[in-house]
Amino acid sequence: MRHQVKRRRLGIVCATAALALASQAAAQTGSAERGKYIFDAAGCYGCHTTPHGAAMAGGPPLPTPFGTFYAPNVTPDREHGIGNWSDADFIRALREGISPSGGNLFPVFPYSSYTKMTTQDLIDLRAYLATIPPSPQPSKAHEVTWPFSMRVGLTPWKWLFFTAGEYKPDPAHDAAWNRGAYLVEAVVHCGECHTPRNFLGGIERSQWLTGARMPTGDLVAPNLTPDKSGLADWSKDDIVDALTDGTLPQGGTLGEEMGEVVKNSTSRLRPEDRAAIATYLKSLPPMPTGVKKKAKAN
Repeated sequence: MRHQVKRRRLGIVCATAALALASQAAAQTGSAERGKYIFDAAGCYGCHTTPHGAAMAGGPPLPTPFGTFYAPNVTPDREHGIGNWSDADFIRALREGISPSGGNLFPVFPYSSYTKMTTQDLIDLRAYLATIPPSPQPSKAHEVTWPFSMRVGLTPWKWLFFTAGEYKPDPAHDAAWNRGAYLVEAVVHCGECHTPRNFLGGIERSQWLTGARMPTGDLVAPNLTPDKSGLADWSKDDIVDALTDGTLPQGGTLGEEMGEVVKNSTSRLRPEDRAAIATYLKSLPPMPTGVKKKAKAN
């Protein structure tokens, strides 16, 4: 009986939270213009659009140790996109990693970072996505084998590695630092690639932004802390230049995945936002690289 009472209380709390979220979303009006800025900063286009394909109608394959994933159609199409989603549905997906039907979303969709976005930014992003031409293209099914294909298994994964809730400014730092932290940790979601993961795919928070080897191939996302293995020799202006046009302080330009990030995302940020990111990164404690050496073939 005691357990039943606890479950009922938990259900009431969850229902109350959901109603509050829906009411908050309904009370706020989204701006497609502001949403376009969030859309670019978050790099949505690159993941949700195939080369030469309809914008946001589904993305290229994303290989991981757990299988190959495909970013879905998020155009306003009512059958194959998110045209039937409410604002509350959209916010819940990005903040809690839960679909409108109540199922867990795979964390290859970086809701572990997007959860920190403000409700207003989420509403604005939703408003911009509603302006994209709807596409009837069905989302491609993920190629994930059992047991990783079981979405119910993501519930304990979330207990271990996911904390929902928007970014709270740190009063120990100024507005520019907090803006940079918000962009890096939430919108631009740098930690998703530049932080090592454990064998279950959870981000190693103790090695935040120390770099990581990408799931396939030899590509490495480098250390972004001011360590000698990272950005110790980079000035804030060097970081801003790299985010603006990919220019590297030692010569050359960023290529491959990071080149795409610069093209589709960071180059479109306001100068003050790129400067805020540089301020935040240079303030981090220097930490040795988290990139693990590849095992030698026998």
